[in-house]
Amino acid sequence: MEAKPTEISGSKMFGGYNKRFKHFSPTLGCSMTFHVYFPPLPSPSHKFPVLYWLSGLSCTDENFIIKSGAQRVASSEGIALVAPDTSPRGLNVEGEADSWDFGVGAGFYLNATQEKWKNWQMYDYVVKELPKVLSENFAQLDTSRASISGHSMGGHGALTIYLKNLDKYKSVSAFAPIVNPMNCPWGQKAFTNYLGGNKADWEEYDATCLISKFNDVSATILIDQVSSISHFKGEDDKFLHDQLLPHKFEEACKNAKVPLLLRLQPGYDHSYYFIATFIDHHIQHHAQALNMCFKPLHP
Repeated sequence: MEAKPTEISGSKMFGGYNKRFKHFSPTLGCSMTFHVYFPPLPSPSHKFPVLYWLSGLSCTDENFIIKSGAQRVASSEGIALVAPDTSPRGLNVEGEADSWDFGVGAGFYLNATQEKWKNWQMYDYVVKELPKVLSENFAQLDTSRASISGHSMGGHGALTIYLKNLDKYKSVSAFAPIVNPMNCPWGQKAFTNYLGGNKADWEEYDATCLISKFNDVSATILIDQVSSISHFKGEDDKFLHDQLLPHKFEEACKNAKVPLLLRLQPGYDHSYYFIATFIDHHIQHHAQALNMCFKPLHP
């Protein structure tokens, strides 16, 4: 089984290239796919900083690349985009595809401790294995200059990974993240099955809990969240009050004196229409942290 990534598709976009790769992951024990958007290369020796994007429940590595429109500003800012898959696939674990919010497509970016789900080691895959694969196989990527972002479950992953690895990532942002999974149905289902019943173990993957432990944050955390205030009935984020709980994270950041820019965006929903609307701001946010030219970010 080939650990070295093999290109399986590619397309030109905004002068650069979307490329999809497949490789065998020893961490997960299965073949995995990931996407990289390579901006136009200004010189043969140039190295791009990397922005990792973690997708949400039921997504693959394709959703962000196809739907977000992030490549336009990533091209102009000179930032490579890396989008991994959301879970192991093809392992045929009993029950892995029984529901859309657990198992396949729902790895929650943690390291499972329960025997049945022992291959669900997405934290180690994203933090350790994937950057090593990128640095060893793509000379045009500088993985020492990296930031991380994501949506929903992926926003949860981005925040928790960033807080526990402040030396590895320059900045973090998220769209409608699950910030307090210990206290929401999605998180409780995932944590019970992946981590067992000890809630002390759950705290290691809960951004609201982690913020008090890892609070040496210099770059402002950017979160865009759909507001429940909408002119159009039914168009707000239906997951806001029972799954996402942004006020919990906001309160924790305030108590820990961690810089947070939480922007409430009325009238949008939990979809890629929302992400595509504000993705330029997020990439500019990361460009600032990566010491690149950027346009000022407005609240």
